Amino acid sequence: MPRLSKSRIMSSLQCLKRVHLEINRKELAHYSRQTEAAFALGHQVGERAVQLYGRDGGTYIEYNGGRFAGALSQTADLMSSMFRIPVFEATLQYEGVLVREDVLLPVSEGGNDSWRVIEVKASTRLKPEYVHDCAVQAWVHLGAGHPLAGISLAHIDNQFVYPGDGDYQGLFIEHDLTEQVFELLPAVPVWVEAAREAVAGPMPEVPVGQHCTSPYECPFIEYCWPNDTRYPIAGLGGGKKKLGLWVMDGYCDICDVPSSEISGETQLRIHRVTLEGVPELLPGAKAFVESLAYPRFYLDFETIAPAIPRWPGTRPYQVLPFQWSCHIERAPGVMEHAEFLDLSGAPPMRALAEHMIEDLESSGPVLMYTSYERGVIESLAGMFPDLADALQAIIVRLVDLHPATRANYYHPDMLGSWSIKAVLPTIAPDMDYAKLEGIQEGVGASEAYLEAIDPNTSEERKEEIRKELLLYCKHDTAAMVRLVAFFANQPTST
Repeated sequence: MPRLSKSRIMSSLQCLKRVHLEINRKELAHYSRQTEAAFALGHQVGERAVQLYGRDGGTYIEYNGGRFAGALSQTADLMSSMFRIPVFEATLQYEGVLVREDVLLPVSEGGNDSWRVIEVKASTRLKPEYVHDCAVQAWVHLGAGHPLAGISLAHIDNQFVYPGDGDYQGLFIEHDLTEQVFELLPAVPVWVEAAREAVAGPMPEVPVGQHCTSPYECPFIEYCWPNDTRYPIAGLGGGKKKLGLWVMDGYCDICDVPSSEISGETQLRIHRVTLEGVPELLPGAKAFVESLAYPRFYLDFETIAPAIPRWPGTRPYQVLPFQWSCHIERAPGVMEHAEFLDLSGAPPMRALAEHMIEDLESSGPVLMYTSYERGVIESLAGMFPDLADALQAIIVRLVDLHPATRANYYHPDMLGSWSIKAVLPTIAPDMDYAKLEGIQEGVGASEAYLEAIDPNTSEERKEEIRKELLLYCKHDTAAMVRLVAFFANQPTST
């Protein structure tokens, strides 16, 4: 009888094929940088929960290399002790299902000793799947012979403002799920049995579809979805449900799908251009570029959005810029570059805003790719009222390259994406982000910044990170310069 964890049960509820692969073919899993960052974030939030719920004492249950015997034994001793204290990562097992409870608090009701479980999530809201998560925990907890007074879900309150000095009281919001969880308890053994059969038997035949990305992106997408073709069908975009139906019909490549089955305007365009095999560049692209006055300012930010606020006055997941790059095109072919990066560890936002106001001058379009930069500047204006007028003056000059690119350009190799990282290799192969050494995407930049300002990071490593961050952010704005030049100089086709 294979042992299952709570996470494996949750995987089985998403897809029985997934849980089979997680245990039997885990080498096929591919976790994106974003997913790995989410795992690390979950650990950070869990550590903060231990500090908050354990401020009056408690014991954290360690486990070593996946060997849970010691953790199970220590948990049992603590839960049967006469002197009961909070337990963190309490490890329990019932009928081959193992759970680790984030927070286990002793309670007394009517003279009877019991426990209250708190599951901690890095999310900012209560999600439906969390009730199932808690139901598995409650089923194991009760099955292992321990009383349960209640079970709650704690998540981040994104309206919490950090006052400083390590005071994080109020960071979490709790939801009592006891009633909902107890209603689900009879279903848990059914889930367990289905997962156990999926793991022990042959790989279940489950067609791809919407469940591949909901409620979580499955790490086996690259294995399950057709990808050994030049233009994988996922590149058509749109809902995973419809794409999955096409895969069930035997279509693997964008070119395989009959145009008569496609109704979405964007999908029809992707399909048509891919079949033609020739990039589409419409006259609107050149007209858009010709409407831009000089000087032109190409702006890009790098930011962090920590779940646990670092600096007083900031909120969980608040987007905080620490770096910008700006290519300044004074006239055709006359280019300058300005930049800002603060690795001191102090809040960088005000100095960043002041330097930006000065270097972006008072006139000329400020070009960005997507509206992200607008949101960052608006946030800065809210943080620093005395700079708000100057920052608003920049906002009214912002020009987004993304809509013009989406409306006027498509290359089959973009595979349904108009992100700058998908567009750039098709117009400037020499500037492909994959060729950058070190940092190659935004998550990596955020992680590198946090490493650089860590007091334990050596000066040698900090300088290495500085060079990589400056190179990466400069590459972002150089990419926009290249895109505008491409639109201005390329012959158009209709």
